[in-house]
Amino acid sequence: MTVTLAIDCMGGDHGPKVTVPAALNFLRKDPDCSVILVGREDDVALHLGKARDEFGARLRIRHASETVDMTDPVATAMRLKKNSSMRVAVDLVKSGEAHGAVSAGNTGALMAISRFVLKTLPGIDRPAIATAMPNINGYTYVLDLGANVDCEPEHLLQFAVMGVQLVSALEHKERPSVGLLNIGEELIKGNDVVKRAGELLRDSGLNFYGNVEGDDIFEGTVDLVVCDGFVGNVTLKASEGLAHMVFDALKAEFTRNIFTKFSALMALRVLKSFKHRFDPRRYNGAGLLGLRGVVVKSHGSADAVGFFNALERAAEAARNRLPERIAERMARLPAASQNLAAVNQ
Repeated sequence: MTVTLAIDCMGGDHGPKVTVPAALNFLRKDPDCSVILVGREDDVALHLGKARDEFGARLRIRHASETVDMTDPVATAMRLKKNSSMRVAVDLVKSGEAHGAVSAGNTGALMAISRFVLKTLPGIDRPAIATAMPNINGYTYVLDLGANVDCEPEHLLQFAVMGVQLVSALEHKERPSVGLLNIGEELIKGNDVVKRAGELLRDSGLNFYGNVEGDDIFEGTVDLVVCDGFVGNVTLKASEGLAHMVFDALKAEFTRNIFTKFSALMALRVLKSFKHRFDPRRYNGAGLLGLRGVVVKSHGSADAVGFFNALERAAEAARNRLPERIAERMARLPAASQNLAAVNQ
């Protein structure tokens, strides 16, 4: 399947100087893909060089006169910047001209615009944000990461369905295992929302492992961990902070004096391997799940390597029909589990 991605070239901390080179590397890596670079045409063309000749029809530019800033309120992005590069990229998915959109811009604005333009899938009450976090053997997918602070049990079930299809599409696992993030493994642990969500998950037909704790994310106990957006965002930010602290502490210890510097030289290969294994750029690209189209959010500070990985995730999700798979799986849920979504739609 030939996949076309609409890329918000102006979003993020670095704009076209990161997004355009990443898009060019993506085209070189995947000959079955094409891109539409969305943004101010002069700014985008400045970073293209002779790439137009190299890729021909696989590379197009769509001019967008406005940019959503990282500090823009959601209302400003929605109502006053209808020709922003972010909005135009999502519109291209809506029209069918692109199979997916990728942006490193304002997360709140991207979620609001995507939900407004694309709408949610049947049976989905709220979209959620999902990404991969490194574990001892690979990575664990986690959602929601901040889109939904207050959730009902049915929302957590919907997150599980969406996350399972994401893991299945990206990792090609037939029945990914699901864990419900809690303060203990026992059924009696947790608040009423989590307890009820556990009951729904046990009756859902998903490969539900049961309750998991925070350390299970990094142990790789399950393929997917489900939680509300408040807990998920705190977990993600705490993990990122811990990773930075570990790297900074290692650097400080190995540069303390001439002897530790010599030790660092001896351990250079191990240190490089360690850094690569937990490099956050490898896990860049959070899917906005539950929409009638593929939208992937890159970290705003991502460099070209990180943004390239977000593009790859978007292409794989589109190639494997992720929205359609979520809709099909939602339709197979027990009727009692769909009550909230039915009421809200």
